[in-house]
Amino acid sequence: MNEDELVRIQAIAEAALLAAGKPLSIEQLRELFLESERPTRQLMEQAMVQLESACEGRGFEVKRVASGYRLQVREEFAPWVGRLFEEKPQRYSRALLETLALIAYRQPITRGEIEEIRGVTVSSNIIRTLLEREWVRVVGHRDVPGRPAMYATTKQFLDYFNLAGLDELPALSEVRDLEEIGREIEKNMQGDEPPSEQTLH
Repeated sequence: MNEDELVRIQAIAEAALLAAGKPLSIEQLRELFLESERPTRQLMEQAMVQLESACEGRGFEVKRVASGYRLQVREEFAPWVGRLFEEKPQRYSRALLETLALIAYRQPITRGEIEEIRGVTVSSNIIRTLLEREWVRVVGHRDVPGRPAMYATTKQFLDYFNLAGLDELPALSEVRDLEEIGREIEKNMQGDEPPSEQTLH
């Protein structure tokens, strides 16, 4: 395949990411092409690398997250872009943030195990909020009396925090306590829209 064709693939991927407004995987990008002209996975990945390079020095970037690639505003421009939105970012309780942090670091984990670690009851509203935001999901049931649900994080959780995988979470040894983890998560909360390149680091 010549350079012109690669540039065309890159332009189609850029247009698709701009229109989608959500992450698209390599396979989803490949599916945009007719079967007769569909690029190989390797070629599609090469086009994405070139697109990432083409965005250098621009106000936006191509970011790879758990669900695929997306176009987003660079973090350094967030203060200006944020002025476009009148709504204040949604704030979350310390209890919700600590619960989310425990699920992220100890998954799969049951509500009872979360309560044991935190020393207080976990409100049903907290679990419901996390499930509704699709940041956590039930991945099974513990084989003990009552068969409590076990919770784990989702791709949406990773996407929201600009993470490609759980291995990008800061090591627990780098974090002093749950309160600090909660503060880190809260610092990165930007309401309902995904943040511009922000991580838990």
